[in-house]
Amino acid sequence: MSRLPSLALLLILPLAVHAEAPPSDALEPFQATYQVFHGGRELGEASLQLVHVDGARWRVDLAMRGSGLMRLTGLNVQQSTLFDTNGHDYRPLSQSTVKRAFLSTRKTVGLYDWNRRIAHWTGDVRKGHAGPVALQDGDMSGLLIDLAVIRDASPGQGLHYRFVDDGRVREHDWVVAPETESISVGDLSYDAMRANRIQDGGDDTLIWVASGVPTPIRILQREDGSDSTDLRLIQYKGVAP
Repeated sequence: MSRLPSLALLLILPLAVHAEAPPSDALEPFQATYQVFHGGRELGEASLQLVHVDGARWRVDLAMRGSGLMRLTGLNVQQSTLFDTNGHDYRPLSQSTVKRAFLSTRKTVGLYDWNRRIAHWTGDVRKGHAGPVALQDGDMSGLLIDLAVIRDASPGQGLHYRFVDDGRVREHDWVVAPETESISVGDLSYDAMRANRIQDGGDDTLIWVASGVPTPIRILQREDGSDSTDLRLIQYKGVAP
């Protein structure tokens, strides 16, 4: 995996959040902070924010920053997607990724041209990933799919999206668990829905979402049945429009 308008409202997280009803379609600007673990070891912090740009346009940003030994390696990942919405669907307009390691930086920019219905990428693009990629209605970047899972999840439901991001196209199928479960993050406990995406090779991604919380409670990537990258929410703040 790859990180501001003034804050006007601090939302104090309750000790328990119930998820009997699906989350609202309405987007709400927020800033969230996560602890990042890899293989059970703390890696650093991540921030996820949703910003209202103007009119129907929004931007979602993810930043991951290493700490300790990981800071010495220069680990730093930033992703951003500018998109518009008709009140329900999220349509990407541009996407950027910056990955920094100790002695290298990789930058890519993607443009989604909905008039021509193609997407292409420039910058440090891997061979065969520049495009153009033919766009279909409903195509989203990875960050937008995270927002869509929050919007769409309800117990026992199957979800399907098409991922078009960083020169790649993949079908994403998710299954939401039939029952909510209690998930603890620090001193807080949530009654959350768990959505699971099975990937090629037996790897999978899990996202926990709770009604009334605009950001994932936890995002866990698993490889070969073992926990890999794990983002755990520690706080979020609402942002006044």
